[in-house]
Amino acid sequence: MRTLYICYFGLREPLVQTQVLPYLRQLGAGGVEVSILTFEPDMRTAWSPEAKAEWRDRLQAEGIRWSALPYHKRPSLPATMYDIAAGALAAARLVRRHNIDVLHGRAHVATAMGALAKKLTGRKLIFDIRGFNPEEYVDAGVWQKDGLKFRLLKRAERRLLDAADGFVMLTEKARQILFPGCEDTDARGRPLEVIPCCVDLERFAAAERLSRDEVRRELGLEGRRVLAYVGALGGFYMTDELAEFLAVAHRHDPRAFSLILTQSDPAMITGPLQRRGVPAADYLVRKIPPAEIPRYLKAADLALSFIKPSYSKQASSPTKLAEYLASGLPVVCNAGVGDVDAVIERDRTGVLIRELNPDAYLEALRAAELLLQDVGVADRCRASARRWFDLREVGGARYRRLYGRVAGGKLPEPALEGMR
Repeated sequence: MRTLYICYFGLREPLVQTQVLPYLRQLGAGGVEVSILTFEPDMRTAWSPEAKAEWRDRLQAEGIRWSALPYHKRPSLPATMYDIAAGALAAARLVRRHNIDVLHGRAHVATAMGALAKKLTGRKLIFDIRGFNPEEYVDAGVWQKDGLKFRLLKRAERRLLDAADGFVMLTEKARQILFPGCEDTDARGRPLEVIPCCVDLERFAAAERLSRDEVRRELGLEGRRVLAYVGALGGFYMTDELAEFLAVAHRHDPRAFSLILTQSDPAMITGPLQRRGVPAADYLVRKIPPAEIPRYLKAADLALSFIKPSYSKQASSPTKLAEYLASGLPVVCNAGVGDVDAVIERDRTGVLIRELNPDAYLEALRAAELLLQDVGVADRCRASARRWFDLREVGGARYRRLYGRVAGGKLPEPALEGMR
């Protein structure tokens, strides 16, 4: 079986490195011949011929054939429409050249390319629904719900849902909203799979062997109560609420230390912390490569997640939740995001905040202190990560099962059941 994975991001972007290529390697390990088409910003200046050749050879050694097109940004709508047309034609050429069986679109724009290529080639199409894309623009305040762009994208979404031969969603909530009353297939018998954002647990297993005291000593955190946050700031990630929670934590416990690992501008969080009176000596904001996250999380006691609860976020699966649990860390997070509430409540691996105010934050901190006294909580967290977010036994197994169902081949059973 051969697939072409269409991704409207650049190959070297962190999302592709952590949430695309690992899945494609899993497909390759299951016997699927994988090609990927990416869209590279500033392709002429950002990619030297040597860099292209290096990455192409590296991926080829892993069984992944890479092709790329330039990404066009402005003007927004015409640029995207141009990329869709170019991507569809490139995908159709790759289908014919490599005898591709399945087109796999990551999110709406890439799936639009796949749908056009399907019309040109007659191949099967998987719609990998990474979120409620039209509603995300509305919830972010970028579009009006009754505006032209929203209505056009919703119309396109309906056509993509009609054109696809199989679907991936990140959450059970998204499945229930998009396909109410359906389980493994939709009303037309097309296969459905819920595949959350998974992580490679082997990366975190290596960190388990490290000494927490040694890691803390390296970071100068001996004797501190470390609260960790990993990920982006701003937008849907509620930075002011995060800063307020941390300020409450610092007032509540003089030992508190805030460890913030982000690719975003550090000033986005340092400014709010300073305005709330948190001393600079009591926090560290650092940009680190993904490979180092397990080691840094080894120094933490508690992990945090603040994501704006909204309609579109019911389809969201925060990667940070999987990383925290894989590190054995209980989580404090706000309620109302994807399947997060169900995972935490079912496995008793964290504290949910249902009101965003200082009193609720203090109550959550006290509940977290009680949780940390439970000697079995770290093991429960790791077991929860294996149950819901294991790259191999959950993500890889379900993707392979979906491919078998879409292509009409043998149905490989996943090793673990999901949220159902």
